[in-house]
Amino acid sequence: MDINPIKTDADHKNALREIDRLWTAPEGSPESDRLDMLVTLVEAYEQKRWPMEEEGDPVEIILAHMDVTGRTQADLANLLGSRSRASEILSRKRALTLEMIHKLHKEWGISANILVQPYKLDAA
Repeated sequence: MDINPIKTDADHKNALREIDRLWTAPEGSPESDRLDMLVTLVEAYEQKRWPMEEEGDPVEIILAHMDVTGRTQADLANLLGSRSRASEILSRKRALTLEMIHKLHKEWGISANILVQPYKLDAA
């Protein structure tokens, strides 16, 4: 099992592709072990490359990330599947699902540890 350090954005992108491929690996398998190691390496690289304050809730982090990277609500809608879903997330009317968290982590590089934090939703 060859695993190399992640030193560049290209290495990071390749590791994310490999994580996506291994995401459903059976627990306890060599592929699952590889997945665990890659996730650890990716998280370490992301913390070093794109340090983010762990203060703030997931919606604030998403908004800050969008601001820093020049992404728009339309980009979020494309990632999450619909404009209404993106709007509901950003207006705190809908909570992030595990699938959304995975997509935000995989595609935008936002730490899953930040995205899984509980946050307050606005009453409808």
